[in-house]
Amino acid sequence: MAASKNKGRAVIVAGARTPFVKAFGEFTKVDTIALGVAAARGLLKKTGLGHRDVQSIVWGGVILPSGAPNVAREIALDLQLDPACEGMTVVRACASGLQAITLAAAAIERGEADVVIAGGSDSTSNAEIKLPQKVVHALAPVALGKPTAADYLGVLAQLRPFSELLPQRPRIAERTTGEMMGEAAEKMARRNEISREDQDAFAVRSHTRAAAAIESGLLAEEIVPVETPDGRWVHADGLVRADTTVEKLAKLRPVFAKDGTLTAGNSSALTDGGAAVLLMREEKARALGLVPLAAFASWSYVGVDPADQLLMGPALAMPTALERAGLSLADVDLVDMHEAFAAQVLSILKMLASKPFAERRLGRGTAVGEVDPAKLNVHGGSLALGHPFGATGARMVTTMANELHRTGKQHALLGICAAGGLGAAAVLERCD
Repeated sequence: MAASKNKGRAVIVAGARTPFVKAFGEFTKVDTIALGVAAARGLLKKTGLGHRDVQSIVWGGVILPSGAPNVAREIALDLQLDPACEGMTVVRACASGLQAITLAAAAIERGEADVVIAGGSDSTSNAEIKLPQKVVHALAPVALGKPTAADYLGVLAQLRPFSELLPQRPRIAERTTGEMMGEAAEKMARRNEISREDQDAFAVRSHTRAAAAIESGLLAEEIVPVETPDGRWVHADGLVRADTTVEKLAKLRPVFAKDGTLTAGNSSALTDGGAAVLLMREEKARALGLVPLAAFASWSYVGVDPADQLLMGPALAMPTALERAGLSLADVDLVDMHEAFAAQVLSILKMLASKPFAERRLGRGTAVGEVDPAKLNVHGGSLALGHPFGATGARMVTTMANELHRTGKQHALLGICAAGGLGAAAVLERCD
């Protein structure tokens, strides 16, 4: 199957995702490949696109299975797409899903393909427990050779003390700083003077808006049901709490510091899920009778010093994306930010509204601007819906493309923070 030589605008035709559920819940036996297959299969069914029409899959993930790390290719094979449908898996921490989608858009606009499925998935429930390196170093020569009894005795000697071989609780920390993301967010909260009360209020708003979107049926349009290996069907997100209140959240204890402000209630939960987006060359989509929802006006990826403010990346990426699109913040109708932590989002909002920040970090004389709360995360965010690392970017693109098309609004600005001191942003524009 040859890629089209015709160049044209890449458009988003549709998006679909699995329900997002708490790790070690209903999807415990559904791995990241199966979650991706479920999302992509639902997307194909939703659009009526033939399995032979998909030329490429670009997929984002963070917790990749060691036996099949190219999840994109495995999805294509499991769906029995044309064998010529190639697959590439990308990793950019929590921005992996958005990275996959913008790579797909770029490939279409270079004329490399007409039809691409892009998105991401992650299964925290199926994260592999890593063996200590001393075990690997001791056992590998034996496993790969023809060991004798003496060799095995030598291995046992190397493994002492055996207490060091016991499974340890995973600690997702920055390799360069040794700091967990929640600990870094605590520092951001203190540095940017973000109160516990404001964090809890923001979390409640996220749940309230997500619950309203579910009640209205808006989010149901995105979700495809998933059958688990034991025959149960999961139809809806499992983390949204419609009855949460500031008073309830105030009772929760800090989780990253004894005197901290971040709790399980104002931090995103470990989540399993997958999300997929169908992108096409615009002429191809219209020829097939499919309605383009939105296109990318721009995107931006940035890096910051992880030892400074680890999760501040969106405060740099979002202004850059706006500038590349020829827009100001005031021109944007919707803003959708990944809610890793309430403290992180509130810190970014302060930075965008700060003239000193703009002068010091952006080299501009005026602040980017204040984000109107009515435009921000209109259907809730990761605090309520959950955060399957690789899937979040695709969820956000799907929700915003649908919202632009539904409301007739013109532009949506997306922002995502990511481990490693990374930030990502994109501007979507509605297709006429």
